[in-house]
Amino acid sequence: MSERQVKLAPYVQALPGVLQYQIFTKLVLGAWLFLMGRLFRLLLKSTGRVAVSSGDILFLITSWQGFLIILCALISLLGYFAIDIIAKVVLGKDLLSGERIYAFSVLKRAIPEIKHFACLRGLGVILYIMLIAPILGLGVSLSMTRGFYVPTFISSVINDTPIFVILFVILMIVFLSIGIANLFILHGVVLDGLTVKEASAQSKKLMGENWKDYLKQNVLFILVLGMVLATVIVFLLVLPLALVQIIPFSAAVRRALTVFFVTSGVLLSVLAGLLGTPLYMMKMTQLYYLYKGEEPVPFHPWEKRNPKYTAMLVVVWILVVCIASVVMTRNFDSLFPQETSVRIIAHRGGGTEAPENTAVGIEKAWEIGAFGSEIDIQRTKDGFYILNHDGNFQRVAGDKRKPEDMTLEEIKKLSIEGEPVATLEEALEATRGKGILFIELKGSTADHQMADDAVKTIKETSMEDECVLIGMNYELIDYIETTYHEIQTGYLTFASFGDTAKLNCDYLAMEEESATADVISEVHKQGKKVLVWTSNEKRAQKHFLCSLIDGLITDNASQAMELIRELSERSDLRRMSDRLLELLS
Repeated sequence: MSERQVKLAPYVQALPGVLQYQIFTKLVLGAWLFLMGRLFRLLLKSTGRVAVSSGDILFLITSWQGFLIILCALISLLGYFAIDIIAKVVLGKDLLSGERIYAFSVLKRAIPEIKHFACLRGLGVILYIMLIAPILGLGVSLSMTRGFYVPTFISSVINDTPIFVILFVILMIVFLSIGIANLFILHGVVLDGLTVKEASAQSKKLMGENWKDYLKQNVLFILVLGMVLATVIVFLLVLPLALVQIIPFSAAVRRALTVFFVTSGVLLSVLAGLLGTPLYMMKMTQLYYLYKGEEPVPFHPWEKRNPKYTAMLVVVWILVVCIASVVMTRNFDSLFPQETSVRIIAHRGGGTEAPENTAVGIEKAWEIGAFGSEIDIQRTKDGFYILNHDGNFQRVAGDKRKPEDMTLEEIKKLSIEGEPVATLEEALEATRGKGILFIELKGSTADHQMADDAVKTIKETSMEDECVLIGMNYELIDYIETTYHEIQTGYLTFASFGDTAKLNCDYLAMEEESATADVISEVHKQGKKVLVWTSNEKRAQKHFLCSLIDGLITDNASQAMELIRELSERSDLRRMSDRLLELLS
């Protein structure tokens, strides 16, 4: 058999060492992040802040505490990169040789190598692996950013503008080319002691000469490991679950068996996730030496393990699954609820199903069955408040003028898909007795005067219980919450750090990536509600409808409402799989 063919023996032998290494390093990384988090919070506390968010970003570059936070973040990033990425290159070589893996020894050799990346090119490599690789789905990436994607509030702007779409595609092609050309840059630095510049030049040469074989080897490697994993899943999960559904068990027995096998499947998926990247890096290391024309790393098979050891692992596995299954079966309805409690909020009035930020759009939200409608208000030249999202009316009405440069009379002459621009009063009237109006204070006129005027208008219409004032300017939201206790407030953020849950507001509205299960739990503990914006894709909507958030802001409200109906008709198996996928993603 050719040395370039996939030989399973080294990979099978590597599994115990990889698992031991991954568990150890996950504990190390967890401790590292905990300590850095405590340090960050101490620095924040010294400023009187509970968190730093996208609406308070200037703090980081205008104070010594902010400077130290940035410095600590860079140090943390380098440490995480060393443990999560560089160490896997060292591990890959050890695994290929068949050596027994000692995680501490691997880290001891890997961490000093970070010094080679403490330069401009090195930081570029780290940022690429951290941010660009997850979007492209190419090569290895940091485990903490593996699910990173282009945020919805950015992708929606790109998708709405053809020139931006073209530029984005070109940019992704450029990044893809850079990534493919530099696939072996880590190996050159870590294994051969080259500088980042030298390793980059060598990687480009190796990939230029061997890119066809690289693609072939990757496809073959993924296919072989995929077939092995698929076989395990079919026999240990798919077939047993199919039998459970076919055999006429009682409802209680069927539920218990479903829980048992789904729990086994979840543990298998976690295990596969832990093993995947190190095994892939092992393959990359093998190809690196082959393409350089060097002798392959000599493989030394271990002696066979004692069967008693394997039997003990199987018993422990079954015991863990059984205990977890009993706990989940007894608390099934609370852990995997049939109905979702998430409320739907139509974005910019009625989402994409009606002219945005119009009275007709708001009425469409209630027709769909939405809980709320989100609008954007700006102040006119003569002191009135109208609905508009952008800085001008170019996109929606073909007029480049800004709201603050126009009178209400001038604005009323504009047409948004045949509908007039709505005023705040008209939006309130379209909402009365039908739902909750989330009013975002928008644009350059979003100031204390706007807040005072909006509160006054809401009080004059006696709609305090039907309105929530929201915005991205935390100082402004804090002002409203402090000054007007009777008015509900919401803070919109697409990134935050610290005790976000303690921010002074009633709702925390987070971008999809930020709304993790831990953050949601912390916000609820503080007696606040969680909104997610702006979730439009069906898969993302389902994910959050199966979560514990309170509201989902979306342009596709009808789709979300249909998903809610579908979720209410799920089987036990679907309820479990949906909830567990939400927790694991």
